[in-house]
Amino acid sequence: MDGPLHGLRVLEIASIGPGPLACMLMADLGADVVRIDRLEPSGLGVAMSPRHDVNARGRRSLALDLKQAAGRDTVLRLVAGADVLVEGMRPGVMEKLGLGPEPCQAANPRLVYGRVTGFGQTGPLARAAGHDLNYIALSGVLQAIGPAGGAPVPPLNLVGDYGGGALYLAFGVMAAIFERQRSGLGQVVDAAMVDGAASLASIFFGLQAAGTWGAPRGENLLDGGSPFYATYETADGKHISLAALEPKFFAQLVQRLGLDDSFVARQYDRRSWPALRTAIADAVRRHTRDEWCLRLEGSDVCFAPVLSFQEAPQHVHARARASFVTVDGVVQPAAAPRFDRTPAAHPRPAPQVGEHTTQVLQEAGFSASEIQALRTSGVAK
Repeated sequence: MDGPLHGLRVLEIASIGPGPLACMLMADLGADVVRIDRLEPSGLGVAMSPRHDVNARGRRSLALDLKQAAGRDTVLRLVAGADVLVEGMRPGVMEKLGLGPEPCQAANPRLVYGRVTGFGQTGPLARAAGHDLNYIALSGVLQAIGPAGGAPVPPLNLVGDYGGGALYLAFGVMAAIFERQRSGLGQVVDAAMVDGAASLASIFFGLQAAGTWGAPRGENLLDGGSPFYATYETADGKHISLAALEPKFFAQLVQRLGLDDSFVARQYDRRSWPALRTAIADAVRRHTRDEWCLRLEGSDVCFAPVLSFQEAPQHVHARARASFVTVDGVVQPAAAPRFDRTPAAHPRPAPQVGEHTTQVLQEAGFSASEIQALRTSGVAK
């Protein structure tokens, strides 16, 4: 149960946002991820104890001062035995440290060098500061999310940092490793959140070109504009989601909610949408969320209760699939996706900074005296 990435060696330069999640995904699936931490807390991200830092699980931690030449040289020795290096610094920072792609690939021509930033390594905004919200704004995605007549709503940091950043970085790294089987060479992967977020929205660019998307925000088919693809409040003040897009599913929804049958033939007639929304809302408010679960869950009306982060792990479907695990007392999502022959092991909690410094350096061939010298000089912790 080592996972499909067992044997992959990854160096992670500590950062925030998408880099840690991408490395968590690789660690979950069996990669040996060594995070190179700063010697002292750097203010990266939200301060939390390792047991609560879910995105940092499954690593080993080596603490180095990369501003010292000996720290840089130590990383280059580690690079020589690695498959992948992941960094999420602003463009130019790794080059300034002497750890950009050129010296790293000189030390190891097979190295896949994964870089994730907001605006990418090139372009007029490449070196500008920003966060998830800015990147998805520039991609066109943010403008499409929010209520009709209201302002755009941040979709947490799922679309930029994690969807457009971490997932595209991980996918890019895997693609480069696959190509390396043919060429024998590594390469640089430039994962920009602004690119990834736009890519996630590919279908909407196509729908816009076809003339089937373009109404004001909150008035389109999949943005809450259609009454059969929306959320509704229940009698107890909670919510359910309905997504009966296909006519055969919508017909079942009409029947189960006790709506007027005439709505079935008018599902995609936008003139009927206000009346349909009112009818659905009135019907849903007659029962509690749990009562609707008893009535609709498991049917073909495309239904699910809207659950909180606290409730989701307790749902019967999540429990049956073991979709969540408990690591050091903290409930968190299990490794995904699933593999039948090489399932992932149970995740390990995040390490303390520098917890594995000696172990990692010994494995890389450093002698006891070299390790002591790094500690004494303040390069390693």
